[in-house]
Amino acid sequence: MDLRSQASKEIIIPENPVSRFLFTSTRSATIWLIVRLYVGYIWITSGWKKINSDAWTGENAGSAIEGFIKGALAKAADGKDVTSWYAWFLENTVLPNAKVFGFMVAYGELLVGLGLVVGLLTGIAAFFGGLMNVSFLFAGTVSTNPLLFVFATWLVMAWKVAGWYGVDRWALSYLGTPWTRSKSRDSGTYLD
Repeated sequence: MDLRSQASKEIIIPENPVSRFLFTSTRSATIWLIVRLYVGYIWITSGWKKINSDAWTGENAGSAIEGFIKGALAKAADGKDVTSWYAWFLENTVLPNAKVFGFMVAYGELLVGLGLVVGLLTGIAAFFGGLMNVSFLFAGTVSTNPLLFVFATWLVMAWKVAGWYGVDRWALSYLGTPWTRSKSRDSGTYLD
């Protein structure tokens, strides 16, 4: 079977109206602005506290993350909350480099928060926020991580409109995102 016959058998499934509204219409941008600001605020405040803490980025840099990892490893030893492969990663990669990971977590949280609050590269910022949430969850910390992970996932899916009320409105156009106005089927007018 050649490529032409395969392409002719391709089935395109149109988006349902709810998905189209949430993930491609700028009419939903206000919803995403609220989610973005909430999640961004959480990340900024968390990162700022860590940056101003000796245990994360000061004289005793890495000691906070060492304590966190040792707690996760203790849970793993008891067979609770932390899977063996992630315990191995924590023990052999993160723990010996606790100072570096402390800086990465503190500044990563701040940068994710800033990206979300100003709406710059929103999908990328949300992805890295979600990655940190999953890392914390794998290490046995629940806290607000499940909720923030859900919001991060939604923001990643809504990347096209989540930063509409933010810098993405101009930055993504500059970077080559093909945003266009859609023509209404009924009236011939253009919608945002």
